[in-house]
Amino acid sequence: MTCTDDVSEGKILLAEYDRLKEEQKTRIGFRDNLLYFTLAAATAVVAITAQSGQSRLLLSVPAICLILGWTYLANDEKISAIGCYVRDGLGPRLGQLACADGAVFGWEVYHRNVSGRALRKRLQTAVDLFTYLVLPLVCTTAFWCSPAVQPLLVLASLVQTLALAVLGWQFLRRTER
Repeated sequence: MTCTDDVSEGKILLAEYDRLKEEQKTRIGFRDNLLYFTLAAATAVVAITAQSGQSRLLLSVPAICLILGWTYLANDEKISAIGCYVRDGLGPRLGQLACADGAVFGWEVYHRNVSGRALRKRLQTAVDLFTYLVLPLVCTTAFWCSPAVQPLLVLASLVQTLALAVLGWQFLRRTER
């Protein structure tokens, strides 16, 4: 097999970069919309519960938050992995081919060192924890304080609470990066 000038390693790496950035952009939009969708779904459940008076419906909020929270985290993990790969793998390889002294994809490094980034990450984690942990725990507590408490539903809510704790730990773990 012979190489041609039309398909150089540099062109392949740039094409890979374009595809990765497109995937990252799509995942960021999807992840960010999950937050809004979660809040809308929880609000709808609380409104339906208030109208119907059936407090057991509140237990659907933790389920919603668990599913969408894990999806949020999975997308966030992929977004970060793409950035890391571009920064630590793809950029240096392309830099070697181009005989570049500095970083080829400067933004990938620069935006991580901007003033206030650590505070913004902590604030985002606080929003994430409120949405995916505090909100469902408030609904669970409201259910526990209601007259509709039944042993099987309490057991289900305890399992949900344990799963929410694991989800919260994952959000906190992610903040350290």
